[in-house]
Amino acid sequence: MTPRGGGRGRPGRGPRGAGQTDRTGAAGRRGRPERPQRPEREGRRGRPERPERQGRPERPERPERPERPQGPGRTGGAGRGGPDPRRGGPAPRGGDPVGRHGSARRSGPGADGRGGLGGDQVEGRRAVRELLAAGRRIVREVWLAEGLDPSAQLDEIEELAARRRVRVETVSRARLDAAARTEAPQGVLARARPIDPVDLDDLAGAHGRRSRRAAPPFLVVVAGVTDPRNLGALLRSAECAGVTGVVLPRHRAAHLSPTVAKVAAGAIEHLDFALVGGIPNALERLGALGVWTLGLASESPRSLYDVGVGDGPVALVVGGEERGLAPLVRRRCDVVVSIPQHGALESLNVGVAAAVACFEVARRRAEATGEDPAPR
Repeated sequence: MTPRGGGRGRPGRGPRGAGQTDRTGAAGRRGRPERPQRPEREGRRGRPERPERQGRPERPERPERPERPQGPGRTGGAGRGGPDPRRGGPAPRGGDPVGRHGSARRSGPGADGRGGLGGDQVEGRRAVRELLAAGRRIVREVWLAEGLDPSAQLDEIEELAARRRVRVETVSRARLDAAARTEAPQGVLARARPIDPVDLDDLAGAHGRRSRRAAPPFLVVVAGVTDPRNLGALLRSAECAGVTGVVLPRHRAAHLSPTVAKVAAGAIEHLDFALVGGIPNALERLGALGVWTLGLASESPRSLYDVGVGDGPVALVVGGEERGLAPLVRRRCDVVVSIPQHGALESLNVGVAAAVACFEVARRRAEATGEDPAPR
């Protein structure tokens, strides 16, 4: 056998030894000169180290803020495990909603911050005059605009305010118009304590504040009127017809805003009001208290003039502007009637319909009791 690499004239590949140079040597590079070595690049290791950043001085600890005392009606606060209204949580029950700076803010239809009836601002000469003359509420101040023409109503307002020791301030018309919440305040504005609602049972009893001549209660249940002008006109007609109390839903309905007070022309000062969570439950409760409920709906086939009212407690139920009486409200009424019409339109305005029905009920009650419906 011939050794590996021999027999074909090729030099044999032996082990690298003395007769064979390494490929990394000069002979292995076939005569090329050696490349000079590159100097080492100075990387991050070659850079001088930055001195360690000294930490900022620690801030002194803030002293603990003392807890604010709990006011009347503020329950369930943060100090008692309840939500803190100043941090965006819900307002505690029974207390006023708190704004960003801890001040009470308005909410709901009422103006007293608790979703109540309202009535804290009264505008218009007749409405302010009745507010002062009735004497049912505390009046804080009365504003009169500068440059008003002499008027007997203005003189009477100033006399009533002086008699009740209410401060009267003359302000510029621009300032009064900026504070007003109606379109035409007539240069007169008053701020008073909001009207307090009464309990439904008291409203249906014979001991209400409006129980003149010991007459049985005559109520109006307003089921969903949202236009303040309609509600104001309705209240004015109801007071003139001898209504003793009004039932209003707490939600999705107009309450005693400045517009309602102005359109009502002072009627809110002579009526009692009850706020209820739902009209159907209120009607059921009135029935249990012996109050006969009379619903008013334009599509009813039964006429208002064919129904005997009697001399007992009665409640007239009127619906909203668009839908009228809801089905459940209608079922809870003892009788549902309509006002006969002779024109082309389908229905009357809710304020006008309520006025017609109120005076018809008042006439029937007077006939049943033998009472002369003479002016008061």
